[in-house]
Amino acid sequence: MSLTRLDRQYGAAVQSVWRTTLGRTTRAWSGLGSWRDADVRRFERTTLPVLLGGQRQVAALTASYLEQLYREVDGRAPRTDLDFDRVTGRALRDVDPETVYRRPFAEVWAALDKDVAFDAALARGTHRLETIAKTDLQLARTHTVREVGDDMPRFSYTVRELQGEYDCALCMIASTQRYHKRDLAPIHPGCDCLVKLVTADEDPGQVIDEEKLERIHDAVEDALGTFDRGGRAVDYRKIIIANDHGEIGPVLGFKGQRFTGPDDIRLPT
Repeated sequence: MSLTRLDRQYGAAVQSVWRTTLGRTTRAWSGLGSWRDADVRRFERTTLPVLLGGQRQVAALTASYLEQLYREVDGRAPRTDLDFDRVTGRALRDVDPETVYRRPFAEVWAALDKDVAFDAALARGTHRLETIAKTDLQLARTHTVREVGDDMPRFSYTVRELQGEYDCALCMIASTQRYHKRDLAPIHPGCDCLVKLVTADEDPGQVIDEEKLERIHDAVEDALGTFDRGGRAVDYRKIIIANDHGEIGPVLGFKGQRFTGPDDIRLPT
């Protein structure tokens, strides 16, 4: 499958919400000053509405996108009266957001109790906040797909389409699979895969692109001397594959690495 104009428009809109929401959240966190108990309450008052608003925007965009997809398949789309309380906020984890977003503060305090330098402790809290916020934005999308998909009987499965210039090997592996629409879950925090509901006359089986799957595992083995289909011995989230690298084609590297030339590890063709 390939990205359509609708896919790209939806993906760009969601990414814009991510940038705005995460930008406002991290600026609010960085400006707290002391990160003590009083700052927790101030952060909750000013930032939780931003986070919940971002989740609602992602949910609304996803519902609209799925309606348009279904219309292309069926000629019409069921009216979606999305209950945002079922796909945002507490519904995402069955935990109050106030509890969830105290965890970055707890991360800072725990590090300081272990005599970690303040800057390092704050960095840990910042990373925890970004991870939680990104995960919640993803969960708003996956919960919406499940909710809306229930009213779209022509759609049986979900597939993942890669959007980024660089994607982790775990996401690339996921893009070779089909999933039942009720089993949809985030791959990892920060994943920008586009989730598509699809229809099929018969179950194609879990692996829908065996050749690509084998190429990914071969590339990991060439780079590391080993691979793991279970994704435990090797952390595929930290292995980054460029979908297109100019003249030399797809390449493989590690998180934080940029790809500069033919000496980079190449995904076998």
